[in-house]
Amino acid sequence: MNPVLCFIRARLHRRMFLWFGATILFTGMAVAFVMGAAGGGATGWKREAVRAHNLAGDVFASAWDSPQQRDALARTVSQDLDATVILESRDGAAIASYGGPCEGKPMILPITRGDQTLGRVSLCADRYRTSPFQIALPLFVTLAILWAASGKIAHRLAQPMAELARVAHELGSGNFAARAKLGRHHHHGEAAALALTINNMASRIERHLTEQRELLAAVSHELRTPLARIRLITELGRDKGVPDKTFDDLDREVVEMDALVGDLLASSRLDFAVLSRRPINAVEATARALERAGVDAGVLNVGAEGDAEPLRVEADATLLARALANLVDNAKKHGGGIEHVRVRRDGDEIAIEVEDHGAGFTDGEEVRIFEPFYRRSEQGSLGLGLSLVKRIAEAHGGRAYAENRLEGGARVAIALPVAAVAI
Repeated sequence: MNPVLCFIRARLHRRMFLWFGATILFTGMAVAFVMGAAGGGATGWKREAVRAHNLAGDVFASAWDSPQQRDALARTVSQDLDATVILESRDGAAIASYGGPCEGKPMILPITRGDQTLGRVSLCADRYRTSPFQIALPLFVTLAILWAASGKIAHRLAQPMAELARVAHELGSGNFAARAKLGRHHHHGEAAALALTINNMASRIERHLTEQRELLAAVSHELRTPLARIRLITELGRDKGVPDKTFDDLDREVVEMDALVGDLLASSRLDFAVLSRRPINAVEATARALERAGVDAGVLNVGAEGDAEPLRVEADATLLARALANLVDNAKKHGGGIEHVRVRRDGDEIAIEVEDHGAGFTDGEEVRIFEPFYRRSEQGSLGLGLSLVKRIAEAHGGRAYAENRLEGGARVAIALPVAAVAI
């Protein structure tokens, strides 16, 4: 997955998780605060404890003078509360004890009547004592459950958003066949509605572009048919004695129109990412381009001496031919003619360089010549040729470059990755 999309998905999931966790935490704190406020808080608990303490003291005080009633009450308290009850006199001497031995710190309950102290009762309820572990374990389990629930909810909410972001990125990259695919938990609701809208939009765009491509192909075909007829008429006209200059001018215009149609078709294929790649011998492709342009094959220089393997690239044959034709045409029209065409290996690339006899480039012009509609003068073509060369190179994972030569003239080239499969 694209690193940007991975970052967006992880960030969205993390933010949702933190928001859910914080919401649950603050909700718990709010509930605790409300419950404490409703019950008087810590003061309320202490007040209730004092009331229970006084009530127990009053019950034992009423039965203290009767040993039978006092012992029966202590025995009942010990049995009902499963606690140790120790009765002591006012001077601290043990009177009676009910229950097992007391291992912890007992709760002392003074028995008074008015200002007179009758004795005291020690209550020891070890089974009600809780260790820190007993408190921490339930708390940890509760937090773990809330943590897992927050993560699960955040994941389910972030998943459709990440999928929609992926599809939007694919569409922006030119893959109009991309569609949003949500899980079975998201077939309904706002995310499903948004995914359906995006899919419908992508379908309409894909259909519209397909229709445009078919229209462009049909128009190009219809243009080339009359162009071919015009060239045939010029040949017939030459045989009838019409001045050659007239037909030379007409031929030149036809060639320009044919080249423009070829550029438009190549640009359309790049726009729609319609590339049919296969291993191509770069030397043979360059030789064919020179032959079509009427350039002497003697200008072609191949690699270094002793190259054992053919110089081949993985490319679309039609687009590569268009790029080479534009390089050769640029040198013929704007570079004073071709001096050398070199095909060589440069690391993991095959470079095809066209060197001319021209005046070279002015400062910064080496970059501007690859911009669409850039022209070195007001005369000539529309300035699409070299910009198309650059697009074709980049579509194949390569590059186009231009530079001045030390011995004079310019060098304009295309470099494509070496093919991994033999021809």
